[in-house]
Amino acid sequence: MTHLIPTQGPLRQTLTFGPPLIAAAVLAWLLLVLAPGWGLPVRLHAPDWALLAEQAPVLQVHIGAATLALGIGVVLLAGVKGNTLHRTLGWTWAAAMATVALSSLFIRSINPGSFSWIHLLTGWTLIILPMALYAARTHNVAAHRSRMTGLFVGALLIAGMFTFFPGRLMWRVFLG
Repeated sequence: MTHLIPTQGPLRQTLTFGPPLIAAAVLAWLLLVLAPGWGLPVRLHAPDWALLAEQAPVLQVHIGAATLALGIGVVLLAGVKGNTLHRTLGWTWAAAMATVALSSLFIRSINPGSFSWIHLLTGWTLIILPMALYAARTHNVAAHRSRMTGLFVGALLIAGMFTFFPGRLMWRVFLG
C-alpha cells in the first residue's frame, strides 16, 4: 500500500509542524496587523495572571490541563516514538486531554447556560482519545499517529486559537 504522507523523515516533520505553524502565523498577523485597523484594542504586555486567578476553579483546571497537554504534545510530536518516555508522557498527555474535555462540559460562557458549537470538540475528543489509546495498545501505529496528531491539531491548536479572539479571556490576559 502506498502512503500519501511519509511516516518518517524531514517531509513528515514538515507535514506535522507546518500547518500549525502557518495557522499560528496567520493568527498572529490577524491579531497584530489587522486587528488595530479594525478598531480592536491590541496591547502587547506581560501576561495579566491576576485575570486567571479570578476565574472559577473549573476554568483554571481547564487552562492548566490544556497548557500541560500543549507542552507535552510538542515534546511527543518532536521526540522519539515508542520508548518508555514516549509512553509515560503519552499517558500523561491523554489524562490532560481528558481533563480538558471533561472540564469543558462545565464551561458555558460563550452561550450562557447552554453548550456552544465549541463543545463539539469535547465530544470528538472523548470519542477519539480512547480510540487512539486502543490503537496504541494494539500496535496500530498508523491509526494511533493520525488520531493523536488530529487531536493535537484540532482540539488543542485550533481550539486554542479561538481562545485568543477579542474579548475572550486569553485575549485579555495576553493582548487586552
